[in-house]
Amino acid sequence: MTTIKRSFVIFAVTLSLSMLAATQVAMSQEISNYELMKEVTRLKVKTDQLEAQIKGEMPGESGAGEKEHYHSVKSLADRVRRIEGQVKEGVLGNWADRIELSGLIEIEVGYEDLDFDDSAQSDKESSDIVLATVELGVDVDIAKHVKGHVLFLWEEDDTEPVDVDEGIITIDGEDVAPVYLNAGKMYVPFGNFESHFISDPLTLELGETRESALNLGFANEMFDVCVGAFNGDIDETGEDNHVETYFVGATFTLPEGTASDLGLTAGASYISNIADSDSLQDEDGVGQKDESGAKIQEIKDYVGGASLFVSLSLMDQFFLEAEYLGATESFEAGELGFDEGESCRPSAWNIELAYAAAENLEFGVKYEGSDDCGDFLPESQYGAIVSYSLFENTSLALEYLYGEFENDDERNLITCQLGIEF
Repeated sequence: MTTIKRSFVIFAVTLSLSMLAATQVAMSQEISNYELMKEVTRLKVKTDQLEAQIKGEMPGESGAGEKEHYHSVKSLADRVRRIEGQVKEGVLGNWADRIELSGLIEIEVGYEDLDFDDSAQSDKESSDIVLATVELGVDVDIAKHVKGHVLFLWEEDDTEPVDVDEGIITIDGEDVAPVYLNAGKMYVPFGNFESHFISDPLTLELGETRESALNLGFANEMFDVCVGAFNGDIDETGEDNHVETYFVGATFTLPEGTASDLGLTAGASYISNIADSDSLQDEDGVGQKDESGAKIQEIKDYVGGASLFVSLSLMDQFFLEAEYLGATESFEAGELGFDEGESCRPSAWNIELAYAAAENLEFGVKYEGSDDCGDFLPESQYGAIVSYSLFENTSLALEYLYGEFENDDERNLITCQLGIEF
């Protein structure tokens, strides 16, 4: 092939490849990254083949025109590699490293036996199979010091359709200062609620509070101290609707290695209006009824709540969980749906012992109870559980609870749960 013909062919191929590369770049925003990578790979192969052909046809030649054409091809190859690098290291690649997904699926088979003390009421038995919990969590590192967290929750018969259970923006001091700010929909840090059982402890049933809030805290290896506020749904009678419910909390954790084989976490928290807890807002909780029967979400005065807890572990084999949570004052008569027309000061406690007999086998027992909760929560409840890890992140548990209420009703509850987490 003559030099002129060879130059013309190289020039034509180079021009075609350049136009193809330009077209691919222009269309990169309109096609998927997978399709773009396929086109880039194909273009890269053609360019490498052309380079090899030119090198093979021009050994030792040093004509100016030939060098010019050769450098044009090299320039095109550089552009192709640059596009390829941008796809691999660009926005999608960075976000893939920043996003973490987690989830939980729990299926439960339950049996309940209610034995009423009132002989006029017939005892009840029921059983069911439910998809108890489906959770999907997304955690994203937006930038240094800034994180995002979203948790989607579905509970059969409770949160249908899917509920945005949590949505939090976190700004932390990281290596600058041990402080953080959480803002968004969250479970405010009132109570601890650690448990080895399937069923929620009575302390959670009474005090768990999910609100859109601001939470400012200080945290290091030993201490986590926080303060925050939100606008609750329960207001004082005759008062305007403002952000006026606040909470404070402090948690101490024994640094790892301080005491051999011993783990310790203890803490206390306070909320200025315990009536804003999720359970006390429901149909059995806070709120007198007007003439039409609709609930009035108001109380005469806010009633605070306090929580104390301790969590111990020994050799990662023996565990103790203990917590008390309750109102700091009494509610007025009629302000709670279960108070039977009398002032009351609801409280609850939970004590659990657990033993890990093997790496994948655990036994647990508990005693828990409540005061001034009527038939809202058991006055006393005993329970036992055995849980077994079938496979990695896959567990099977069997739980039994026996509860007695203030009105002398009795309940037997058996639950079997199969769950996975990732």
